[in-house]
Amino acid sequence: MSAPLPPAPASVADVAEGLRAVGYLPGESTALVAFLAAKLYLGRELVRLQCYEGLDEAKALYEWNYRKQLLRIQAEASDTGWEAVQEDIFGEEFLLARPLMSAIASEQPVVLLIDEIDKTDQEFEAMLLEVLSDFQISIPELGRVEARTHPVVLLTSNNSRELTEALKRRCLYLWLDYPELEHELEIVRLHAPELSETVARRLVEVVGMVRELDLKKPPSIAESIDWARALLLLGASDIDEQVFRDTMSVIVKHRTDMDIVSERVGVKLRAPADAL
Repeated sequence: MSAPLPPAPASVADVAEGLRAVGYLPGESTALVAFLAAKLYLGRELVRLQCYEGLDEAKALYEWNYRKQLLRIQAEASDTGWEAVQEDIFGEEFLLARPLMSAIASEQPVVLLIDEIDKTDQEFEAMLLEVLSDFQISIPELGRVEARTHPVVLLTSNNSRELTEALKRRCLYLWLDYPELEHELEIVRLHAPELSETVARRLVEVVGMVRELDLKKPPSIAESIDWARALLLLGASDIDEQVFRDTMSVIVKHRTDMDIVSERVGVKLRAPADAL
């Protein structure tokens, strides 16, 4: 027996309160877009496509189960003609539906999450735009598969490359920037409540300094939380130069970045805390 669906949020404030209840502290714009999205997809099944460099149509749309097809061919009588075999092995039972096709072919409305779309190339993005424009897929051996219901599509991007205007024009757009100091301090305190106020504030100040540098990968909020937990485990009562150098790898993940951060931020931490 399935669990009852949660009630739909009645307002943006309800969404913000609900997110806070599960440990996420949203800004006003985040709560607003989440409210609009919830009105569209609450109660739907989630289908997720994780993007990565080199992702092709077969892994996103569909591919044939070649091993099963080969077994069927081997099981056919030796005098069976190719046309008869071909009709037999290109049926739906040999089709492996990948996320895009699963979302389009679903009998029930779904949410299609396309995660980190910026990791793919523009050719894949063009294919995606074509599929999502008509919500249908053409399979040469079977014909056209049309959506029974239109999925609600969510795309995420880390901005490693600029997305096309055609794709962005069809989206409700939400930019999630790094939070202000007090907001990030609140997030850190939520996830590491045992950390002292002094160390927590010092942590977000230092993370802010690191983000101002020209790095390959500035520390994310998740890495701020990881660093807070690491400092808590070490029993740190402050973040001085030595503590920072010992734990810097928690928030800095590239060798060249470590040299820059060590030189620019590590030196500053020799000064008293109130001098930062």
